[in-house]
Amino acid sequence: MSVLWLALATFAIGTEAFVIAGLLPAISADLHISAPAAGQLVTAYSLAYALGSPVLAVLFHDIDRKTVLALALCCFTLSNLLAVIAPGFPLLMISRILMALSAGLCTPTAIGVAVAVAPPERRGRAVSLVTSGLTVATVIGVPLGTIVGNQIAWRATFLLVAGLGAIALAGVLWRLPNGLPRQTATFAERLAVARREGVLVALATTTLWAIGGLTVFTYLAIPLQGVGFSAAEISGALLVFGSAAAIGNIAGGLLADRLGPAPTSAAALAGMATALILLSAILKEADADLTRYLVLVPIFGWAICGWCFFPAQAAGLVRIEPQTATVALSLNSSFMYLGFAIGGAVGGMVLSKLGPTDLGWVGGLSVGAALALSLLVRRERLQTA
Repeated sequence: MSVLWLALATFAIGTEAFVIAGLLPAISADLHISAPAAGQLVTAYSLAYALGSPVLAVLFHDIDRKTVLALALCCFTLSNLLAVIAPGFPLLMISRILMALSAGLCTPTAIGVAVAVAPPERRGRAVSLVTSGLTVATVIGVPLGTIVGNQIAWRATFLLVAGLGAIALAGVLWRLPNGLPRQTATFAERLAVARREGVLVALATTTLWAIGGLTVFTYLAIPLQGVGFSAAEISGALLVFGSAAAIGNIAGGLLADRLGPAPTSAAALAGMATALILLSAILKEADADLTRYLVLVPIFGWAICGWCFFPAQAAGLVRIEPQTATVALSLNSSFMYLGFAIGGAVGGMVLSKLGPTDLGWVGGLSVGAALALSLLVRRERLQTA
């Protein structure tokens, strides 16, 4: 039962992290800033998460896990309330950075706690339940938050997330035991794992994948508005994306077990790159009446393939570093958010210099580079063997 509260915490975190894409037009209009400027809320969040998560894990390594989770969720809730009352862009940016730091401390701690509180035969399912909060957020939380933000006010979405965070905090304080294990890797241990060739290539591949996805996802509402999508229809498109992402996440794990992580990752990257490039092609060339419907096809394919990649990549890292799998997976998450940060910045530049219909092919090139890197390294290994 206690693991369910951890899943609610990751659900709230996932909703807040990704709902910004659906709120971007409303935020930019309300605060009188450009869409690329508003998109830097994603860059700042992702960069703070990527850099802050490992630092905070080490700083809080000797504090009771229940206390760490309570502190992280308290900060997360208060930072969302700060966003509700933020009078302008600077304070909103600060609130997003605080959200990211608290999320970067909460999520890996929640996964570690799930392992600690579950019996040995149920640990895998406990971890899956906690991480499923992030996946369910893309299916339910993001579309719901987008509807609330566009029908009421974008600040109401942050209020909704603050409420979820407060409920998760109450559940953690009520249900979790004290004195949970406090083991975490030092900076030196993390650096030693990151320097290993197989891990380094995997982290670079993850970063390029994340850049490609967030280059487009951060600003997805802009080209959709351009082809006539209403606020409700944008929420529907995000529901399509989230549903496909959930399917892809499950499929990625199953295919990695059956076909192997490397073939699954390669196929997923190829499919994602193709879908993103097709998205740009449809936005640029398709008949205006058909575009509103055709555009959902590459969005669906992109989400399935994109989120099929991530569990396969994680499985591949476990195979590469079975003895230090926890550290390798933690690094992979940090580099994912680093890629998200870069992707948000790249997408802003594409909007400023090119246009919203060019987001897809630029993102597709980054994912294609991830595919080329993974295939090149795999070929070299096979030749060496």
